[in-house]
Amino acid sequence: MTGAYPVLHLGPVRSTRPWARTYRGTPASVPEARRFVGELLTGCPARETLMACVSELCANAIAHTASGRGGVFTVEVDCPRDGIARVAVTDDGGPSVPAAGRLDLMAGGGRGLAMVAACTTRWGFRDAYPGRTVWAEASWPVAVPSPRRETVTRSPLRPSGWRGGPAA
Repeated sequence: MTGAYPVLHLGPVRSTRPWARTYRGTPASVPEARRFVGELLTGCPARETLMACVSELCANAIAHTASGRGGVFTVEVDCPRDGIARVAVTDDGGPSVPAAGRLDLMAGGGRGLAMVAACTTRWGFRDAYPGRTVWAEASWPVAVPSPRRETVTRSPLRPSGWRGGPAA
């Protein structure tokens, strides 16, 4: 038990991409979701960035949507191609749409999505009846093979060829 709420995983991790897990909409679920993302992104150059982003997106789902009033949220992790990793949080819906405010370091709040926007390649949201999915994507440079060179096999965990997935 963490804090006043037991952390309950409401579903197993899907074994195919994107990997997903559903959590109760309680503050105790945020570090669990962060660990889930961290484990899946082991070896990824954008691991720390996306762990910070998923913490913010989960906290927003709890604070600003029905997920935090007895609902749930789902965290997804995907690596659609070399050099790109994405996290997404689907909530139970709320009255407003996500908007990145000004990144004011002296403000008492409201900086979260501005931080997500500043440290990722792109972010956005889409409707997911009855809620909404907010996602963030990070990218890093990958080697492009020369057409004259022979193809060299590289380690799957090498940053330029990192493809993601559960740690073996």
